[in-house]
Amino acid sequence: MRWRGLFQRCVLKCPVTETGQVSRRPYTHEASLYVHWPYCLKRCSYCNFNKYIPRSVDHALMTQSLQKETRTLLHISQVSRITSVFFGGGTPSLAQPSTIAAVLETVSKHAQFSANAEVTLEVNPTPGAKARLRDFVAAGVNRFSIGMQSLNDSSLRVLGRDHSPQQALQTLSEARTLCPGRVSVDVMFGLPDQSEDSWQREMEEVLSVCDDHVSLYQLTLERGTHLFKQVQLGEVRVPGDDVTATMYKTARNILKKAGFLQYEVSNFDRNNAVSTHNIGYWKAQQYIGVGPGAHGRFVPHAQQGVLREARTQTLEPDVWIREVQQHGHATRRRIQLSHLELLEEVLVMGLRMNEGISHQHWAEFSPEANLHQVFGISEDFQQLQQRGHLILDDRGLRCSWEGLALLDSILPTLLLRLEMFFQKPAGCAAPADRTHGQRER
Repeated sequence: MRWRGLFQRCVLKCPVTETGQVSRRPYTHEASLYVHWPYCLKRCSYCNFNKYIPRSVDHALMTQSLQKETRTLLHISQVSRITSVFFGGGTPSLAQPSTIAAVLETVSKHAQFSANAEVTLEVNPTPGAKARLRDFVAAGVNRFSIGMQSLNDSSLRVLGRDHSPQQALQTLSEARTLCPGRVSVDVMFGLPDQSEDSWQREMEEVLSVCDDHVSLYQLTLERGTHLFKQVQLGEVRVPGDDVTATMYKTARNILKKAGFLQYEVSNFDRNNAVSTHNIGYWKAQQYIGVGPGAHGRFVPHAQQGVLREARTQTLEPDVWIREVQQHGHATRRRIQLSHLELLEEVLVMGLRMNEGISHQHWAEFSPEANLHQVFGISEDFQQLQQRGHLILDDRGLRCSWEGLALLDSILPTLLLRLEMFFQKPAGCAAPADRTHGQRER
């Protein structure tokens, strides 16, 4: 429930080698693009994201560097089509609209990029951001994610936010005018001094003003943050696990009654207003991460890569800019993902979705062993089924409504089973089920 998805899928074609082993060579020509703007005006009390509060920003140099790294990583990945772009941070609404336009122009020059592709910008709902929304739309943004977090003044102060509830409502109204049906709001629960009753009232107020997409996030106390220290010292109190579990259930019920479909652990939509960019993460599709501290998952074809890599860009903006200017990109860490690691990501991210993991989707990554073979015979898995938490049928593997709320406690059992299955000694693997495709149809 607390995770924000950051993994994506590549299609696997698996010819058999002379030794009889499966050769996993991922071939893909699509990816989404995540662009990280690292700067903020202030640091929120709960935030441990990669962000910086500079005295000044060289917007021209930052724009040039983002364009350069985008070009380089598009070349390294050999991706020919970008499906969506997400500008996150930090506070990307502090970027100049011309920076957004320049990055999108670079994408269009070096890959296929539909004029209707989803382009999302995270917005901190301050008066300054509200005044620039129209310019961001002119630059190419067609979806806004508003960091409302709370409509309670005292909660916003404890969180260290630099906007008021009224400013959030004004920004939301302007965003809905500019991008009707394509505005999401972030709302947090489990906040200091938040009660079940106050949370219910806040959710009802959110529903009276929101568009067609709501994201719910439970407050996570991150070590090293100001809020973490306050809680440790007893200066503020946060609700216990039982209370936050009730808050989550309450919000799900309220949203359901209002016509929202929960399509992922933290995300709800109506009128098909899903975030296609985030769905790419949850379906383990490829994505390219550009900007200081950005993460990516793709196969570096231009570097003769055949395995997907987990990539992380240099964190500190000034160092990142210098490395991009010198080398074209600032990839600080590259880790080749093993077959098991890739399947772990497919499992963890896929089960976040209401629809779960279809048999066809699983087979793209694991053609040698289907979901029934990997999980179906496990006693622990069968107990989760009997409790009504997991469903494995002709559609695939997914959590029940109750199970989705317990995903954090369910996943360790499934990950252990996955590891045990794929690390069995050679010759112990179950034979392929040749009739499985017929059952799925």
